[in-house]
Amino acid sequence: MMFPIDRNRECPTLTKACNFLAVGSAIAFLGVMGCTTQVQSEPATEIPLEESATDAPAPSEMASAGNPNLKSITVVENLEHPWGFTWLPEGSILITERSGRLRIVREGILDPTPIPGVPEVFAQSQGGLLDIVLHPDFADNRLIYFTYAHGTSSENRTRIARATFDGSSLSNWQVIFEVSQTKPRGQHFGSRLLWLPDGTLLASIGDGGNPPVELEGQFIRQQAQNLGSHLGKIIRINDDGSIPADNPFLNNAEAAPEVWSYGHRNIQGLAFDASANRVWATEHGARGGDEVNWVEAGKNYGWPVATHSREYSGGMIAPETSLPGMVDPKLIWTPSIAPSGLAVYSGTLFPQWQGNLFAGGLVSQDVRRIELDESGKVLNEESIAIGQRVRDVRQGPDGMLYVLTDASNGQLIRFEPVNR
Repeated sequence: MMFPIDRNRECPTLTKACNFLAVGSAIAFLGVMGCTTQVQSEPATEIPLEESATDAPAPSEMASAGNPNLKSITVVENLEHPWGFTWLPEGSILITERSGRLRIVREGILDPTPIPGVPEVFAQSQGGLLDIVLHPDFADNRLIYFTYAHGTSSENRTRIARATFDGSSLSNWQVIFEVSQTKPRGQHFGSRLLWLPDGTLLASIGDGGNPPVELEGQFIRQQAQNLGSHLGKIIRINDDGSIPADNPFLNNAEAAPEVWSYGHRNIQGLAFDASANRVWATEHGARGGDEVNWVEAGKNYGWPVATHSREYSGGMIAPETSLPGMVDPKLIWTPSIAPSGLAVYSGTLFPQWQGNLFAGGLVSQDVRRIELDESGKVLNEESIAIGQRVRDVRQGPDGMLYVLTDASNGQLIRFEPVNR
């Protein structure tokens, strides 16, 4: 059985569909796959953006292919390119749509009227209203945090803002961070948000885009190695946007004080493993070379000087895949799955999944379950077929796994045990 290939994504189109590990029809949609195998894709004939995919329907309820103990249920549908979601304390779900709308699901029903109070966003290509998280003390302060693209097609950047939610509308919208440089075009905003146990906030910032996009006379992706730039970084701030006193480059006069890690291309999956005290990230490669990284403060993850990715034209981006002083990925996907959304499972409904990573795939149209050992080494990987582009994956307060699909008729899907 071949994995579904989305022919409209940031990575180039494959000239023919191929199995993820090129082992023929013996692999089922939910087959276990080796983690170290590398497969090279064939030359591309075009360079579509990841956000321009065609839509694909999904059944409202079905047993997950290859796993008779798991079923998927569509919670809501008719979402317009949703990007992120979170739960309110009483159980309602807030969902961002890239066009700039904030939606709410109450008792399983999608309110047809968007939540008012979101300002204008730059909603072109990969830009728009992106991630959403509640403040850890939301029950007391009612604060919600957003990432979004702001500006114009010639000058835009990622912003982080917070606003007060009274249950029906947003107020007091406040920008607490914005990327230091504007950039042209609509690529690579990053934009995943993650609270750490100490109450500080991580945010992924993309490298700014693919060639021929330039900044300061060089390809903009080189900014990922420039500590003075926010591009191609994970940044760390306090809940009001101020700088934590223990940020790793705070005493480096040439570094932006918000920088927490660097050498990233475009992280759209960010999750915290509380049991192991680790931050995990999934990162888009270019042509191949998608990465899973265990991210630590102050470290360099290589992009674009050490990478398994290749140019969309097929040439080398860098002569090295690993360099001294830079951190190698724990897992590499070639061909690309286009990872977006990441969760670490800690619930009890699926005890065999505890500590596993769940990474969404836009191109692969699945969720990858990744087993780790205590040291963070990848032991196994399997695919849970969705049949739609997966934009986000999160564990719900009920212990079930939720998947958000990216389409003009996007869906929120729930995985639960068959015998529940």
